[in-house]
Amino acid sequence: ADVTRGALRDRPAAMEAREPLRDVRGALRAVLARLREGEPGEGREPFELPRFWDALGQTFQVTSQEATKLSLAFSRPPLPSAEDCQKLSEDVQNAVLAVATVYYWLPKGQGTTLRKMVRDATTEVVEGMIQLTDTILNAPVESLSQEQLISTGGVWEACEQVSNLPRGEYNQAAVVSALAAYLGVVKDAVEEMEHALVEGQDPYGDIMEDEELGFRGNRDTYWSEADRQLLSSCMGLMKASKACLKKVLAAVKAHGKADSPEQIAQLDDLADIANEISPSVDELALSMYPPVNPLAVRLNAAKLASVLKKVLEIAKTSHVCPPSEEGWVQFLSGAVDHNMNKVKNFTQGQL
Repeated sequence: ADVTRGALRDRPAAMEAREPLRDVRGALRAVLARLREGEPGEGREPFELPRFWDALGQTFQVTSQEATKLSLAFSRPPLPSAEDCQKLSEDVQNAVLAVATVYYWLPKGQGTTLRKMVRDATTEVVEGMIQLTDTILNAPVESLSQEQLISTGGVWEACEQVSNLPRGEYNQAAVVSALAAYLGVVKDAVEEMEHALVEGQDPYGDIMEDEELGFRGNRDTYWSEADRQLLSSCMGLMKASKACLKKVLAAVKAHGKADSPEQIAQLDDLADIANEISPSVDELALSMYPPVNPLAVRLNAAKLASVLKKVLEIAKTSHVCPPSEEGWVQFLSGAVDHNMNKVKNFTQGQL
């Protein structure tokens, strides 16, 4: 009983000792809001990329270490004094401010794709540290909670992301990384739809086994022969999307440069428009499941075809597409038109 009374007496003191953490949490939230809303300035002159990466890596590492120190201090009794908590809180705040400051060194001229990747990584670190301070403030003072372990691991993981950021030639490496990610998503979508379209297969077979649903034999769960003809042209567009991303990625790897503002802007334009391919593929794929509404399919096919034509046009007029690359641009442009015309023919009677 005496031990319990002692613990209860100590609780207000422990809460008071953690008060500096409330202040630091507020400061971190302000940093996060600025990161989400703001843009970096023109950066430090002259800007040196190797120096930037070194500084960013160091600040991420220091933040990871401060998260560990903070978590350990609140992992078991005796808990830190008010003075110690103040020092821990200041160190955490300074580490996170240093991460944000280095991000703001990165000039706009280095490319929006690179800046977005660095900003996302920086934001993740700040969010992780806010989560950790939240967990410590909300946890019982007597013990290390599972949530605290998870939050600490979350900060470590976020801080390790700096090693995965593309560090090649300025914006070119960032655009290669972005295009490769988009290609992976589209590949998965194409494979999933190919699997569903296997002749005679029930597209809902894996999710509608329950007899109570009462849909067996209902046309709403199957494709008619007319549906399948329409969908084969849609598959042609989806495969053209995959081929388009594959070819653009290869061209950026082979010919992409970031030696001038114009080249950097062209790479960013390519990354921006290519980012629209995956959502457009997904929308088309969703509309292809039964019951098929031919007009919805046509609308989504037209949207995807439009995005692909824009990607090919931007690639063709950029520095990543010398004469040696023009063949595939022309071929894929023709493939998009061919499949879109077939979709129009199959749906003409619906208009």
